[in-house]
Amino acid sequence: MERLFIGDLKKYYGQEVTVSGFVDNVRNLQWVQFIVLRDETGKVQITIEKSDEAMKELVEIVNELPVESTIKVSGTLMEAPKVKMGGMEIIPKTIEVTSKNLEELPFNYKDISTVNLDTRLDYRYIDLRSEKNILLFQVQSAIVRYMREYLYNNRFTEIHTPKIIGAASESGSEVFEVKYFDRKAYLAQSPQFYKQMALASGFGRVFEVAPCFRAENSNTSRHATEFTSFDVEFAYINDYNDVMNLEAEMLAYALEKVKAEYGEKIKEVYDLDVVVPKTPFPKMTLSEIYKELEEKYNYKVEDELKNDLTTEAERLCYKLAMDKFNSEFLFVVDFPAQKRAFYHMRDENGKLQGYDLIWRGVEITTGAQREHRYEEIVKNAKEKGLGKDVEFYLDFFKHGCPPHGGFAIGVDRLTMLLLGIPSVKESQFLFRGPNRIEP
Repeated sequence: MERLFIGDLKKYYGQEVTVSGFVDNVRNLQWVQFIVLRDETGKVQITIEKSDEAMKELVEIVNELPVESTIKVSGTLMEAPKVKMGGMEIIPKTIEVTSKNLEELPFNYKDISTVNLDTRLDYRYIDLRSEKNILLFQVQSAIVRYMREYLYNNRFTEIHTPKIIGAASESGSEVFEVKYFDRKAYLAQSPQFYKQMALASGFGRVFEVAPCFRAENSNTSRHATEFTSFDVEFAYINDYNDVMNLEAEMLAYALEKVKAEYGEKIKEVYDLDVVVPKTPFPKMTLSEIYKELEEKYNYKVEDELKNDLTTEAERLCYKLAMDKFNSEFLFVVDFPAQKRAFYHMRDENGKLQGYDLIWRGVEITTGAQREHRYEEIVKNAKEKGLGKDVEFYLDFFKHGCPPHGGFAIGVDRLTMLLLGIPSVKESQFLFRGPNRIEP
């Protein structure tokens, strides 16, 4: 069924239109009534003249109309330069109340400055009505759409892998156990093994956008027990630089498209500019970063902490990348192999062939060239103490598998950083964490 959105009304001046949405506000004055009607694309004013005998029935409807009810309005769209909302108004012929708001809202979603975040999450269906949140998920949808578009344009195939698995994936820890008929099963931490299986099957280039589950008791602004991951894997690479280059190009493509579609609205609502990055993104080794953080910003850590980025080091990487390269993005390479998954490739000297990508001071990606040689990946798995749980995975490499690599991006974290939102709890449609499994 075709529906007319408020955002498209300007094409229909002088014509009969029908629009539906929420009652955002009602002003009942002595001689006139105004309804502000909103949908996900904007707002429009409905004007009812009380002196007009033909509108007598409509006046009675508006007299009993609570805000946040939903209505369907048919009438004539008129130009009205003095009206702030788009310079137009609808003179209604009919108003149908399609649902009525029966009680006062638990909080004012238009002003959340004094509202506790947990309260907002308890009533997420109310919280999501705000203009900021509607825009947030439109932007999130757009950036996923454009990353997909980039991959489709480059001959990637979208796959859909199982989320109920028979063995604990990857490290074997931090998984949710579920009862699967007469045996145990687990919720997948990532589609990593199945992405690689697709490449061993000859798919060449694959990606997936799907939920992942991590049984981490993490109560931070950027962790969740269930999140949406944008996973990419592709074959016949030369080394992990090919993986970094593809990720950089994909993000630059998507951000350019998001800026063109939503840049002005993001500036208006969030007071932020969408910055389209230049490629290639700058790259530094882990040791170079700690050296420069100490020299430039007097940030010092114990040597035993320098085998990974601390949270504060990640944060300072934003300043370092801007000061040194005028870039919001920074690739970090040369992590110790023992800190990474067994399927990440190491060179002949044992150096990890992988990276992290830092954006605006937060890690958004761990990527790598994967180990595709059977003997080597079996050796790596043994070093990590992994046995029967990964036997099915190791079988993928017995019958030939091309050199390949990939990465994953957390969609919720990406959105959080793009729009300057303080917590991933607000950039997920419904947050799941150690202490929250409802609504």
